[in-house]
Amino acid sequence: MKAKQKAATHAIAPARGRLGVLTPGMGAVATTFYAGVESVRRGLATPVGSLTQMGTIRLGKRTEHRSPLISKFVPLAKLDSLVFGGWDPIPDDAYTAAKKAGVLEKDHIEAIAPFLKQIKPMPAAFDQHWVKKLKGMHVKKGKTKRDLAEQLREDIRQFKKINKLDRAVAVWCASTEIFLKPGAAHRNLKTFERAMDRNDASIAPSMLYAYACLMEDVPFMNGAPNLTVDIPAMLELANERGLAVGGKDFKTGQTLMKTVLAPMLKARMLGLAGWYSTNILGNRDGEVLDDPESFKTKEESKLGVLEHILQPAMYPKLYGKIYHKVRINYYPPRGDNKEGWDNIDIFGWMGYPMQIKVDFLCRDSILAAPIVLDLALFTDLAQRAGMHGIQEWLSFYFKSPMAAEGLTPEHDLFIQHTKLKNTLRWLMGEEQITHLGVEYYEYDAE
Repeated sequence: MKAKQKAATHAIAPARGRLGVLTPGMGAVATTFYAGVESVRRGLATPVGSLTQMGTIRLGKRTEHRSPLISKFVPLAKLDSLVFGGWDPIPDDAYTAAKKAGVLEKDHIEAIAPFLKQIKPMPAAFDQHWVKKLKGMHVKKGKTKRDLAEQLREDIRQFKKINKLDRAVAVWCASTEIFLKPGAAHRNLKTFERAMDRNDASIAPSMLYAYACLMEDVPFMNGAPNLTVDIPAMLELANERGLAVGGKDFKTGQTLMKTVLAPMLKARMLGLAGWYSTNILGNRDGEVLDDPESFKTKEESKLGVLEHILQPAMYPKLYGKIYHKVRINYYPPRGDNKEGWDNIDIFGWMGYPMQIKVDFLCRDSILAAPIVLDLALFTDLAQRAGMHGIQEWLSFYFKSPMAAEGLTPEHDLFIQHTKLKNTLRWLMGEEQITHLGVEYYEYDAE
């Protein structure tokens, strides 16, 4: 039996120098991310939840026993090289914002207080029309939306210069904007730029950030369900400038559970009659989502998961009549400690009904922070490897993954996880892992 040739290793530029991580939004998620990374750098915490820092990757056959840390296998930027910056419509520095967010305990914040205090938000490109429940006190002014985008570009240039950065990435950590469908203004880059010049109502603030970042050669990942980088104009710009983009909407709590449980039902060919989901959440995100227009954006993101995984058109007897309901309730006493309840009505052999009930008491920003870190590091890796455009291999982290035109996005968490690791193997010239395993058994190949 001939030995298999090793696949070609892809050229990846080294992770030299400093990597800036820009977060539009410096609230609970961003400050928990900053604080966590700094705590890990000082040896005060462990990066639990981060695939880049704690995950391993199997290489070759099971009998080879090769499973290095991902951080040792691919040339990721080191945590010590990261520099943080961001924008927010509230002027609080990261220390004050972290205290107000109430995610981290006092001791954890005070241990790195000087570090957090020096991270001050740049004025935001903010319009309350898009986030009804927030009031912007620290915002940019301009005659046109193009003016605001140019101010964001200057912010990025100055951030790079002052911090002597070699590269930068951006991860949207701000609030959910109101629901918007793609329109004529988003058709291509020219229509988008003309729309900015005339203050077109369909140009959202998040789009201005995406445009500014891409124009300054900063890859962009969208952590909210907004229509942002997933429009033809931004994809054209990303491909034209050779930049990585992706999104959208961090997959943290209830939807994370759905992408685990729904594949199990489908794998066993168990039927689903209904899935009722409700949440209580008391942080800024919960307040924003108390507005029906912002909730509509989030609802669209959450509702699509089951349909994509279960494929009701292919399995109409099992999933053709699902009743799927999602609710999010703003409840201030709970703060960032979200609670999600799921009532799942399933049926099995001969149509007999059964139920699954889930009560997930989670911490929203604690689950989101390691996602921000992984996206920043993997996006930088993709950029250095010349992988421009949509990064579908990072769909593992998103509720509504972006995919190439004509492709159905993959939502199954386990398939997403395999796709991510196989992409890393592909980059480094290692064989893909298919889990076929016939080479271990004496099967006839006739």
